[in-house]
Amino acid sequence: MLEKTYDAASVEKKIAERWEEAGAFAAGAGAEPGAEAFTIVIPPPNVTGSLHMGHALNNTLQDIMVRFERMRGKNVLWQPGMDHAGIATQMVVERQLMERQQHRRALGREKFVETVWQWKAQSGGAILNQLKRLGASCDWSRERFTMDEGLSKAVIEVFVSLYRQGLIYKDKRLVNWDPKLLTAISDLEVEQIEVDGHLWHFRYPLEPGVTYRHPYKLDEQGNRVAWRPSDGAPDGYETRDYLVVATTRPETMLGDSGVAVHPDDPRYRDLIGKHAILPLVGRRLPIVADPYPDPEAGTGAVKMTPAHDFNDFEVGKRHGLRQINVLTVEAAIALKENEAFLDGLEETAVLSATIARLDGMDRFEARQRIVSMMEEAGLLDKVEQHRHTVPHGDRSGVPIEPFLTDQWYVDAKTLAGPAIEAVREGRTRFVPKSWEKTYFEWMENIQPWCISRQLWWGHQIPAWYGPDGHVFVARTEKEALDDAVEYYLALEGPWKSWVEEQLENFQPGNILTRDEDVLDTWFSSALWPFSTLGWPEQTKELKTYYPTSVLVTGFDIIFFWVARMMMMGLHFTGKEPFHTVYVHALVRDKNGAKMSKSKGNVIDPLELIDAYGADALRFTLAIMAAQGRDVKLDPARVAGYRNFGTKLWNATRFAQMNGVKGDPAFRPENARLSINRWILTELTRAARAVTEGIEGYRFNEAAAAAYRFVWSLFCDWYLELLKPVFAGQDEAAKAEARACAAHVLDETYKLLHPMMPFMTEELWALTAGEAGREDLLALTRWPEPSFEDGDAAADINWLIELVSGIRSVRAEMNVPPAATAPLVAIGAGETTRARLARHEPAVRRLARVGEVGFAGEAPKGSAQIVLGEATFCLPLGDLIDLKAETARLEKEIARAAGEIERVERKLSNEKFVANAPEEIVAAEREKLAGFVEAKARLEAALTRVREAG
Repeated sequence: MLEKTYDAASVEKKIAERWEEAGAFAAGAGAEPGAEAFTIVIPPPNVTGSLHMGHALNNTLQDIMVRFERMRGKNVLWQPGMDHAGIATQMVVERQLMERQQHRRALGREKFVETVWQWKAQSGGAILNQLKRLGASCDWSRERFTMDEGLSKAVIEVFVSLYRQGLIYKDKRLVNWDPKLLTAISDLEVEQIEVDGHLWHFRYPLEPGVTYRHPYKLDEQGNRVAWRPSDGAPDGYETRDYLVVATTRPETMLGDSGVAVHPDDPRYRDLIGKHAILPLVGRRLPIVADPYPDPEAGTGAVKMTPAHDFNDFEVGKRHGLRQINVLTVEAAIALKENEAFLDGLEETAVLSATIARLDGMDRFEARQRIVSMMEEAGLLDKVEQHRHTVPHGDRSGVPIEPFLTDQWYVDAKTLAGPAIEAVREGRTRFVPKSWEKTYFEWMENIQPWCISRQLWWGHQIPAWYGPDGHVFVARTEKEALDDAVEYYLALEGPWKSWVEEQLENFQPGNILTRDEDVLDTWFSSALWPFSTLGWPEQTKELKTYYPTSVLVTGFDIIFFWVARMMMMGLHFTGKEPFHTVYVHALVRDKNGAKMSKSKGNVIDPLELIDAYGADALRFTLAIMAAQGRDVKLDPARVAGYRNFGTKLWNATRFAQMNGVKGDPAFRPENARLSINRWILTELTRAARAVTEGIEGYRFNEAAAAAYRFVWSLFCDWYLELLKPVFAGQDEAAKAEARACAAHVLDETYKLLHPMMPFMTEELWALTAGEAGREDLLALTRWPEPSFEDGDAAADINWLIELVSGIRSVRAEMNVPPAATAPLVAIGAGETTRARLARHEPAVRRLARVGEVGFAGEAPKGSAQIVLGEATFCLPLGDLIDLKAETARLEKEIARAAGEIERVERKLSNEKFVANAPEEIVAAEREKLAGFVEAKARLEAALTRVREAG
């Protein structure tokens, strides 16, 4: 007999150990001979990470599919592992060193990397144990790490191959530079933060002798104000010998090398090809025509700083503007030793003592000093308050700088071509399909991929430099050295002699110096689907499990991970890495707000597991995972679905108390009782709905179908309708009911197992009987019931609909629970009369009605229910105070109407809708829908009461 209550904490630990001992999740476990492979690779969590709600959703959905396909007899592999997370891990270890007053540079690279490995062994990877608590059924024996020897071999092979194919190269370009971490970072590692700042308008003098007629318009007071080309004819002109440009970063003006205007802007058409003079510095700035400036925005003239702005960099390339970097890697001003800054200055514009004082100054201190200098020079036109977004490093928290450096790049455009065609031709599809548009937009406009990072933790770039700077890319240092010796010995002159001399007294490193940079973490992650299976070796696992089947991911890394896996997979294996990309939405708080520590609304999945059990959390996430809709998670919902598990547990216990146990001889088609044939039919329909839901990535529909069958049909109706059978004297009926209930429970455990694995595995074991069961539920075959009896289903569903309708009317009209009323049927046909006769005892017991009869018209004071061709009447006039009930309902309707008016007024306020946080507006709309629905129910109840009167 089951315990009275289910103890999730103890059961989950016990079941997890049982799965592990049995090797239940090993690749191919439980598969039928020659079975089709089904593979999912886990999006590798950061080794520094801990389980958050996004992980919980992502891995729950993966696990549902994996358990489902394993039970269908497929050769399943769910490949687990972790990402080395270059920046995040290096930060963790550096922080620990600083607590001991140590710095990584004092340790040296080798010792520092050794320290990181030690940290990884002791503390890294806690998240994988947390995923096990969630119930993730990965093949944990195959756990991989992006810095493993095998994966590192794959990384080097890919880098060397792409380099030799001309698809990896070194270039000087702008990158996102983190001046605190001192490395380039990817777009994904940049957080856009809104700040209150200023927009400074500066006057840039034109070269001597150059003026132009600047148009203006007049405001209502007769003051001259800015004119835009869309304003029509100007009100007048003034002669100017300067241009006005605006900037939020005055410190970068020291690197200006041009001014851009739109070619169709009439204000500046005559200035194109002429020059402005950079204030404070004196550099001549060519005025170029380019479509980038918007004539309707600002002044229409834009200062160009190609070394410090991504847009300016592209404009600069188009017009040959110089790239002048005026910042150090720490984001301090660099002028005195800066050849790019000094080169080309006019003799009359030598570095003045005033400007020289900026050298070495922090960027924000220099900003204020430059503004003061421009004001003193009479060149500050105006200052505006300006709220704008500033990119920050998500790890360091400091503003990043677009920074001109030498970095390694991948020719992503070339690699993107086959990856675009794979999706366009349907070989890989996105679910929901709408995400394909996002994929195409990014891939078709893809930029070179910066893959180098100025870190020590990661895959060190396999490139070595000779004494003349010549680069040698190779798989090993020995291979690079051999290439270098061959290269230099083939040269005539001093380099050949130098190499010959070095070889006579050879020491490692005396000819070549290795590149210090490491690769972007996404580079190794891009190889994950095939590197984890042993590539570049042609292993048995690679042949069996690649291409993988489905990738489950969030939309935020479609560009950074999904696209790159597509590019690398196709290029190196010739096959798409997966046939489907399922993109799930965000998990938000109950009000629809994005979770963040600053808002204090982060929900910890481990706390929910501790409180309610892993099954309750998993089922909640599954039933809320509708395609294209964010999950609004309220812990109260998790508590509610824990009650769902309790309902199943109690139903099983009730069944045991009534002698329910499996009968190997039971066959659904042999069932005689209508109630059994009904539940077996509904089981077939539920199994079909759950199967189709999971196959179609409609996890919410699958969970909802399982929920409805278990809670409503099986627990609330089937067991209730079986009570008279269990209490009766018909032993044959009892035996059939017990065997049928046991069969349905077994199939129910299977249907629920992908979503609620712990409780179902425990129930499977505890209901095995004396004979026991050979297999774990996790390795049992998925139910494929085919029995259907439409007549039996229609018969019992009619009974359920009638009882439910009577119960609803009683509740709506506040009929006292103990009161009974007669039930009168009007217009009933033969089928309805037969059903009513057959089920009268059940109707009377379950609906609390008295005498059941038939009439030609409705009795006075009746509430009416239409079901099929018949109308069922409940004479309630003697059971309730119709006048008092009418007054109560009218009052409730008025209150609901008032709430509707209040919320509609708020939502019709454009200022509220525009300025309130998105989640607040959404919450108000939900409230409105709730009040409208409540008002409709109350009005229906009032109509019934009035009809009864």
